[in-house]
Amino acid sequence: MKAVLLNANLENVAHAEVKFDSDLPEFRTTGGVNVGTAKNEFYVQPVMWIKALDMVLDRIVVQGADLSTVVALSGSAQQHGSLYWSRSGLDTLRHLDADKFLHTQLDDSAFTVHRTPIWMDGTTGRQCEEMEAAVGGRERMVEITGSRCYERFTGPQIRRIFQQRPDCYRNTERISLVSSFLASVFLGEVAPIDCSDGSGMNLLDVRTRDWSDECLAACAPDLRAKLGAPVPAATVIGPIGSFFVQRYNFNTGCRVVAFTGDNLSALAGMNVGKDWLALSLGTSDTVMMRLNAPSNLQEGHVLVHPTDDGFMGLLCFRNGSLVRDIFKRAEANDNWENFSELLDSTPRGNFGNLALHFLSKEILPPVKGSLRWNKNSSLASVELAKGVLKYSSPQSEIRALVEGQMLTRKTYATEMGFSFGESTKILATGGASANRSILQVVSDVFNAPVYTQKTTEAALVGAAYRAKYVLSVARSREAPCGDGKGAVSAPGPYYDFIAGLLPHSVTRVCDPSKDSEQIYGAMEERYRAMVSFMMEQQD
Repeated sequence: MKAVLLNANLENVAHAEVKFDSDLPEFRTTGGVNVGTAKNEFYVQPVMWIKALDMVLDRIVVQGADLSTVVALSGSAQQHGSLYWSRSGLDTLRHLDADKFLHTQLDDSAFTVHRTPIWMDGTTGRQCEEMEAAVGGRERMVEITGSRCYERFTGPQIRRIFQQRPDCYRNTERISLVSSFLASVFLGEVAPIDCSDGSGMNLLDVRTRDWSDECLAACAPDLRAKLGAPVPAATVIGPIGSFFVQRYNFNTGCRVVAFTGDNLSALAGMNVGKDWLALSLGTSDTVMMRLNAPSNLQEGHVLVHPTDDGFMGLLCFRNGSLVRDIFKRAEANDNWENFSELLDSTPRGNFGNLALHFLSKEILPPVKGSLRWNKNSSLASVELAKGVLKYSSPQSEIRALVEGQMLTRKTYATEMGFSFGESTKILATGGASANRSILQVVSDVFNAPVYTQKTTEAALVGAAYRAKYVLSVARSREAPCGDGKGAVSAPGPYYDFIAGLLPHSVTRVCDPSKDSEQIYGAMEERYRAMVSFMMEQQD
């Protein structure tokens, strides 16, 4: 758990963090999670998060943060996890005693389920099938909620608790996401779930931005009352609770802005505008974009956008840096500089050599295995389609890998509804964004300039940026109009507001080569042919 305090110019004033594994060893987590006894079962004890909140606030005060100056706060949390409040827990929440720690008050008795299922959990396969069948199939589920049913999503998780522990479910007064649970502690009242994080549950209709009656019925009884009404992420949900005023000297006028999920908060922290595509090059690669309308891509995610009235598209690719790392070891003496030299020494298009390496089963396309094509390969016959076992040089191997990866990212971003054009810009983040040679391939394949950003804590600062923006909007609405004196002008769109405060937050690092479109436009066709062959082989 991390906390950051930013001043009016969004500059960092204080920062503190608590590491679950080492600072809270009594909860016996590894990487902040507990492993269950069932296969693919992962959970967290909610009291650990509460104790961490006690600690992180103490630490930021020790760092010199004067919390009486805070005018607004918001937060970001891992998506999909769910917490189940008991009646006595809600009573405690509303009457917190400032002379005591939070964790001595909001203890296990505050929750009906003491093991919060989190995003890593994969025990709900049956519940996913049941929910999709109940609404009329997978396509219908995607159409309503923006995603097919995923085992980690909150709806199937709630259904499993309803089925396996009916008493616990019946005694649950309210259900929170991790984000709204954290916001609840600050409010001293159950906080509403925001529509953006709420769109990672398989329960929210992403078009109407309200719970879908079909999905609720497919999940569990009395669910609408237990969830409460969702609100837009850009909502002031109330003043800070008296506990924090008395114990930490927060100002009574401090507003709490709806908390949201980490991917959404990262989009706000990176300040991705409408023509921007964010590409996170990490262990797995993630593509985030703004969409005008939901797409019906079965393996993508459409979420309600956290900072405007559009949608956010999210695509995950398992075979990211893990695969680049394997090739670095095998072909480049386990050295990134060497990897970059080999990549730079081959021309764009790689003499017709293109490879797809899905070493673990990929999400999009849903295939596993490797396929290397050279300039003679095609779908004309099975022999030609099988390609080659290996290229003649490490240079060809490495460029074929990176170009194949980036063509995969671009193809599915296009399928999801992102329109590439003159004004497209790519924001690269994650570990591999430090590698200029990889970014040059990104720029060429996407035929767009690539930018990088200094901030590494995008989800964390994104919460503070949203707090400032939503407060500015609220103040402009509350200010008296008329004579112009004392009236506050409304801030423009979120993107412009943040970009105005942080004019130098991004750096342009690569531009596409003149012949990019010509080379990679043709390669997209070959890429699709390779995927279709790999899909046939799997069947």
